[in-house]
Amino acid sequence: MNRNHALLSNKTLTAQACATKLRTEKVNLYYGSFQALRNITLDIHACAITAIIGPSGCGKSSLLRLFNRMNDLIPGARVEGNVELDGILIYSPGIDVVELRKKVGMVFQKPNPFPMSVFENVAFGPRRHGMSNRAELEEIVEKSLRHAALWDEVKDKLEQSGLALSGGQQQRLCIARVLAVEPEVILMDEPCSALDPLATLKIEDLMRNLAQEYTIIIVTHNMQQAARVSEMAAFMMMEEDRAGVLVEYGPTSELFTNPKDKRTEDYITGRFG
Repeated sequence: MNRNHALLSNKTLTAQACATKLRTEKVNLYYGSFQALRNITLDIHACAITAIIGPSGCGKSSLLRLFNRMNDLIPGARVEGNVELDGILIYSPGIDVVELRKKVGMVFQKPNPFPMSVFENVAFGPRRHGMSNRAELEEIVEKSLRHAALWDEVKDKLEQSGLALSGGQQQRLCIARVLAVEPEVILMDEPCSALDPLATLKIEDLMRNLAQEYTIIIVTHNMQQAARVSEMAAFMMMEEDRAGVLVEYGPTSELFTNPKDKRTEDYITGRFG
């Protein structure tokens, strides 16, 4: 088997909770002539929640989008260095980007349900990947909604529009939509910033539960949230030319209570940012 296409094989690392799932090595990201990220090297642990924190504009979302090649959609984007999923270089020419994004799903800042029923929102991905059997789709939809802690709230509303749900329900619907294609990694770009405190707590509880089976990376401006939900944390900031750099990365408890870099301490204590 071509090594690049090993990426498309079945789930791995189920018995290796502390293994490295994703890795960047000396990654530089450019948008045209502008350098957005500089020399980013870090390992993301499997079946854990990793939080990326830092001031606005430091490249947190750009780093997140590296892992499913969403930056490819931006004209002029260019990546140097290595980005790996299970040891496979995901920027290699032989990689099927559609399959990569099935493995590495993304939940965006604002809930973005499709203008269709709750059922069809969740069934959308499996249908796109060729599944048409109604019974199988019903099973996937129920399983995904249960995993997203939404089934009990919508089981009698499956034919209603997903747009009719509350903001927090819509975000969990979007998470269910990601889960329906059986990803291994879930990227979350400030998934609670548009939600009220109660809905935020539900999403945080959901993340903790999902981390038993999935690798989760969350970008957040909310340091309290990062401290509550993540096992690992990465602190980023901008250099003078506005390129984002990784200042410090390690266990969340250590980064928040005993940071190794004074810039991390200054940010966490509110001296800047």
